[in-house]
Amino acid sequence: MPASRPARLRAYLLLTASMALVGSYVALSKPLVAVLPVFALAFLRFGIAALAMLPWLRRAPGEPPLARSEQVQLFVMSFFGNFLFSICMLSGIALTTAAAAGVILSTLPAVVALLSWLALRETLGGRALLAIALAVGGIALLQLARHDGATDAQASLLGNLFILGAVVCEAIYVILAKRLAHRPPLRVSALINLWGLVLMAPLGLWQLTRIDLGALGAGLWLLLVFYALAASLFAVWLWMAGMQAVRANEAGVFTVALPVSATLVGVGVLGEVFTPLHASALALAAAGVLLIATAPAPAAAPAR
Repeated sequence: MPASRPARLRAYLLLTASMALVGSYVALSKPLVAVLPVFALAFLRFGIAALAMLPWLRRAPGEPPLARSEQVQLFVMSFFGNFLFSICMLSGIALTTAAAAGVILSTLPAVVALLSWLALRETLGGRALLAIALAVGGIALLQLARHDGATDAQASLLGNLFILGAVVCEAIYVILAKRLAHRPPLRVSALINLWGLVLMAPLGLWQLTRIDLGALGAGLWLLLVFYALAASLFAVWLWMAGMQAVRANEAGVFTVALPVSATLVGVGVLGEVFTPLHASALALAAAGVLLIATAPAPAAAPAR
């Protein structure tokens, strides 16, 4: 039964808030990575989130135990979607702008379509091909944009490549997550976050022994807690709540809020430069998202 109009409007707000939150924490991780080493920051993020997500680690009544194949899949998803993603994203945001990072992260739907074609042999239609071309064009434009004094062209290129690596890692995570769609999403997120903490622990603890956490001000600690909870809990909950009243391809439209939010925070809060080339790259990224998100849903496979 289709959702009522108020339920759909509420879902639209929740989906927009989720993607805006993602763009915000990506941008606001830049001040954190300026004072904390990448592995230490990622370890603290997973640790704070693990404490907040303790209630979801336990199996719900009536939920079947995880099969061994599912346990292996959770590890692989965390390796790409948490461990490598965090390393690439945090390393990249330290070298490029928040606006550029937001634009590159918005190419996720196009990269998912490309990897689904390569790995799963899913059909790559004309919309997806055009979206991929737009994504490439948007990233190319970012390299032509003027940079502020904090980054030079070479550092920005390396940073953008790191962010693109984060997108590939997240795309692998999204593809693998399809196989665990029958499990409670928050429990899956909690288990994946816990694996991320374990994977990051050796390097994270090593870096933590070399820094003085007491030197961090209250503002940075609040920002760290916001980053951890937004990335691991709030954005996930908002997205899942919104998905209850809309179709998956319809929900994809709202990922446009990610680069817009990252750009607004980067320019309005972090004081980054925003040029017409940045605006053009943002427009190309948004067009690519809309092309894929508004594509007709594939026909259901016949029952066997």
